[in-house]
Amino acid sequence: MGNRHGFKLAPILAACAALALQSCSSLTDLGYVDHPAVADNIHAWVGQEAAAHVGAPISFANLTEDERTLRDEAFPLIQPAYARGRWDQVVYDYGQKRDFQRSLWIVDPTLYYINLLVANFRSTAGRYNRLNDDIRNDVVMMGNFFQTAHRVIEADRKRQATMALIPDLAPAEQFNALARVSENNLVIAWVQESLAQRAASYRYALNRMAINEPEDLATTVDISLTLLKQQIANNQLVPAGPFGMPPVAVAAVPPPVAMVAAPPLPPVVK
Repeated sequence: MGNRHGFKLAPILAACAALALQSCSSLTDLGYVDHPAVADNIHAWVGQEAAAHVGAPISFANLTEDERTLRDEAFPLIQPAYARGRWDQVVYDYGQKRDFQRSLWIVDPTLYYINLLVANFRSTAGRYNRLNDDIRNDVVMMGNFFQTAHRVIEADRKRQATMALIPDLAPAEQFNALARVSENNLVIAWVQESLAQRAASYRYALNRMAINEPEDLATTVDISLTLLKQQIANNQLVPAGPFGMPPVAVAAVPPPVAMVAAPPLPPVVK
């Protein structure tokens, strides 16, 4: 049976079953889903959800390599850190869980700490190490993401400059191009906002642990968290706002027919 994202669950669940039978994980060290379990546009829904969440138009144009990579690298930075490493991670990567999708838009800085407490650690040091690892992983992943984001922003600038030189550009082409620029900006804005929320969650957890389970490791975690916050401050590539308002230029109603020329990419979440 299909769902609102246009995917069929059966092939995805079959892939999960195959991975389970092989007694191997579908995840890499940083929480990305490994290649055998994914399709090229596995995270295309991220851009669509970002646009849909603020009422912005969704582009039906094909994704470029960098745009696809942008969405791939955005997902682990908007997925809650405590949700990493699930056995059914591939289902979440495809955006198939509606309760998971809703949770992406919930801002609750206490949830990370709550999940850290209920995790099965044998010692207090285990919780501190997990917190430090999550922060350090975010620093590494956001570095990769923002390198890609810089390339996408530059490509979008060139796209808009080229559009100004083409007098016979069809309305549908113009709409799809401008909608894609908006969609890309919204993905970047989503990650920027998510990282700020994650830093707040990590700070909440560290403060509570320093009171309830004091350890010298708290200093190490504090240093990592300071680094994360510095990197966040240095990578504000698009204006902040109520989850990044779409550019006025793309707020127009789409042309009636030509938009159907390319099949729509799957939707998104926060």
